[in-house]
Amino acid sequence: MKFAALQIEVEGGDPAGNLERAERAIETAVDRGADLLSLPELWNVGYFATEAYERFAEPLSGPTLDRIGTLADRHDVAIVAGSIIEDLEQTAGQTPAETGLANTTVLFDESGERQATYRKHHLFGYESKEAALLTPGDSLGIAEIGGLTVGLTTCYDLRFPELYRRLLDAGVTFVVVPSAWPYPRVEHWMTLTRARAVENLTYLAGVNGVGAAGGQELIGRSRVIGPWGTIRGSAGTEPDILLVDLDPKRVQTVRNRFPALEDRRDM
Repeated sequence: MKFAALQIEVEGGDPAGNLERAERAIETAVDRGADLLSLPELWNVGYFATEAYERFAEPLSGPTLDRIGTLADRHDVAIVAGSIIEDLEQTAGQTPAETGLANTTVLFDESGERQATYRKHHLFGYESKEAALLTPGDSLGIAEIGGLTVGLTTCYDLRFPELYRRLLDAGVTFVVVPSAWPYPRVEHWMTLTRARAVENLTYLAGVNGVGAAGGQELIGRSRVIGPWGTIRGSAGTEPDILLVDLDPKRVQTVRNRFPALEDRRDM
């Protein structure tokens, strides 16, 4: 399995331009042999462009996700479509609220079919409008892709390890974390991504963007960590496509060799 973190430049309030950059990155990653790709958090609108949330909100069947699903089918690759601002009222089916907005991630399989949907559980309150503007999710997003059980979380979720234990208990072996992580909290990003992988003996990919909006600048530094805590690949602070080979059998091998998870106790 070859995974690609698409560290694209995200321009706040410019969905058309961001989509063009996303499409180019997808095509380049496909040409390089990627099997599973991921975009960053709120890559189409820009996380810090909060004034644009309501204007560019879409249902799950809206044009942005439809386009990503079409690209997955066309190129025969699975795609974690980063996240978008979802209009819950327009989405048909079960949602955490009848109205409002959510920060929503979707995983498409190689046929362009939606296999998992995840709405960000932990909404950022500190110097951010996210908690006031959005509705938190209430369910996990998990799908089987290429021999890996893929679980979805989003950015700020990294600070809440209990969510990752739920994914562990659900059998997840690879966590993909679309993010919009800003300066100055570089060390937090580096530490938390690695900690979530180490404590759960799992693969984890933090997929961040680059660019500035709303007075904030994203740090980039997308990275993939193995179940033993080793850094399998990392990007810098410029737009990049990070390609990493993943072995679906590696997680169980590590867990067998170092069975720390068997020593868990309820407290």
